Amino acid sequence: MDTAFQSAASLAADLRERRIGCLELLDHFIARVERFNPDLNAIVVSDFERARGRARDADAALARGETWGPLHGLPMTVKDSYDVAGLPTTWGVPELRDNVPTTNAVAVDRLLAAGAVIFGKTNIPFNLADFQSYNDIYGTTNNPWDLDRVPGGSSGGAAAALAAGLTGLEAGSDIGGSIRNPAHYCGVYGHKPTWGILPLRGHAKPGVLAPTDISVVGPLSRDAGDLALALDVMAGPDRIEANGWKLELPRPEGRGPGDWRIAVWADDPFCPVDRVVRDAVVRAADAFRAAGASVDFDARPGFEPAEAEEVYLGLLQTALSARHSDEEFRKSLERVAALGDEDTPRARRLRAGTMHHRDWILTHERRTRLRWAWRDFFDGFDALLCPIACIPAFPHDQQRDMDARRITVNGEDREYWDQLFWAGLTGVAFLPATVAPAASEGLPIGVQIVGPEGGDHATIEIARQLGDLIGGFRSPPGYD
Repeated sequence: MDTAFQSAASLAADLRERRIGCLELLDHFIARVERFNPDLNAIVVSDFERARGRARDADAALARGETWGPLHGLPMTVKDSYDVAGLPTTWGVPELRDNVPTTNAVAVDRLLAAGAVIFGKTNIPFNLADFQSYNDIYGTTNNPWDLDRVPGGSSGGAAAALAAGLTGLEAGSDIGGSIRNPAHYCGVYGHKPTWGILPLRGHAKPGVLAPTDISVVGPLSRDAGDLALALDVMAGPDRIEANGWKLELPRPEGRGPGDWRIAVWADDPFCPVDRVVRDAVVRAADAFRAAGASVDFDARPGFEPAEAEEVYLGLLQTALSARHSDEEFRKSLERVAALGDEDTPRARRLRAGTMHHRDWILTHERRTRLRWAWRDFFDGFDALLCPIACIPAFPHDQQRDMDARRITVNGEDREYWDQLFWAGLTGVAFLPATVAPAASEGLPIGVQIVGPEGGDHATIEIARQLGDLIGGFRSPPGYD
């Protein structure tokens, strides 16, 4: 396999054993960025010279017999929304073009402490709020499988860079599928952790310290094992909590493909998915069933899909409203006042984004009931296989009115926002979810592997075993 497409763990082992130098590997990725990134526009901030200095230090440390950690010397990039001292953090917002933090996000500090060499930042949509990645600062990121299609969002630059072999590992974030749908669209692995187990400090607008509801940070990679490696590096309490608790995620030691109890939710009339997506989920389930796993296509948690969507969209819009300026929020209040009795999806989103705190508490109670329904469901299953999005990567659509955008599912015209349902179904309940490649040809398609809260290592291990059963990451043509 080309060096650029090796797993992060394999690259890190080659570095430790000095089969390749840290500076040599970094320059290999930089050369690929210079060759392929002009068409992709995935990596939008470069920090090559500072990274080269760190890579030289990493080589010198190895020569002395010193190892910084499990990522020693590994070149990687991070999403624009992470603070990296000395580099701009814009969130795709023109007013933040000159926002250059002087400290790192906690997750970035942990990656550096593990030895990583961070050499750039990847593209995102405005305010991290789209299924595609473009903004007025850095422009449009393209999907390496088809430059006319989206790479997903909001970690679209991250997934595109990984798929094209431009970086060794990536750190993204997810509130509405923002790790998971780019992994699906670009054919890489992504993990949305259990909410709260990875600190969000430093992944926020300037001056914000409070963690955002539903939102998480987490890794993307070309290999499922790298997700576990990065999760172990990034997870654990922030300093404000560290006196009171520590994280001990269970690990599924010794379990093979035939040992799992798997439920499958491949499609639903409430939010239909395209046949090719459904078939990919079924293909993954059939592979585990053939390996001896217990597989149930009929089991469902004890709530209606409409309830999950209503709760999710309410809490999501409230969380996103905190990212708006005072002026933007004032305009939202005016729009809500002018709605009258209108009951459209747009009207419901506007009202949710301006709900009173009492209404939020009542919606949070409904969410807590969903969490308990999932807890009861996972008493009988180790994981749920389901889609993450309705369709594969779709053509760029940058209409300013996002409500005017449409998608096509099985030949039927559907709302653009239908892409949120499968992400929100599990995200609102704080569940861990790993996306793994599941298509053998054509555009990539990912399957979402969901587990109970704290079951992160199990969903990642199932993703790894799925790769063994049906094949994992495949590189897009033209990036040799």
